[in-house]
Amino acid sequence: MRFTKMQGLGNDYLYVFGEVPDGIKELSVKLSDRHFGAGSDGMIYVSDSEIADFKMRIFNADGSEAKMCGNGIRCVGRFLYEKGYTDKTLLKIETLSGIKTLKLEVLYGKVRSVTVDMGKGEIYPELKLTAAEKTFTVTPVSVGNPHIVVFMQGLSDFPVDRYGGVLEKDRNFPDGVNVEFAEIVDGHTIKMRVWERGSGITLACGTGACATAFAAVKKGLVSDGNFITVKLDGGDLEISVDKADAITMRGGAEFVFEGEIYD
Repeated sequence: MRFTKMQGLGNDYLYVFGEVPDGIKELSVKLSDRHFGAGSDGMIYVSDSEIADFKMRIFNADGSEAKMCGNGIRCVGRFLYEKGYTDKTLLKIETLSGIKTLKLEVLYGKVRSVTVDMGKGEIYPELKLTAAEKTFTVTPVSVGNPHIVVFMQGLSDFPVDRYGGVLEKDRNFPDGVNVEFAEIVDGHTIKMRVWERGSGITLACGTGACATAFAAVKKGLVSDGNFITVKLDGGDLEISVDKADAITMRGGAEFVFEGEIYD
């Protein structure tokens, strides 16, 4: 099996063109291991679709399947274009959270950035959750997959590893939830750190950045209409939220290396 490792702001996956094989859970766990495998946050399979240009399926490092990955789908766009699977710069991608539209910015045959129409966000009433004897006020958000956003101060020194895993498995979310810890810098800038469901701490989460920006807009913490810069450990993403709650994400996607697996 041949794969391509790619990353979007340090959120790295192994990309394979083809149908998902039997035993994918065990395969994703094995190959994602950073000591005994190729090392990644999971695997993404890309294949033909009957309802869109292509479809993607995402498997986390623990083998669980994710509905959507913002950093991952940007990499899918560059992967498809530069590997010669398509010459389109406007792509429809089928995901478990619906069809997403990608716009590729191409310069001299290389994809420089990808803009993704992420669909509409949904926000729910705040909850009080307790983790490791600390109580958090969280804002639940859906952007095709589930998130909770914690707005706070002192983010740089906050122990995400201590609280993220506990909040991920809170009883209010029987299937788990992605957890974003966020600090408002100004009216158009947010700092964010993330604990991803099924992967733990990652350098970036595209859907998490969308959920955080959306929650901040709906709570009046930042301005809507223009792009908001979300600063993550792996780099910056630009997110916009319009008056109809539609979310757009813009950012890069990078190749890391090619590999082959022998049984």
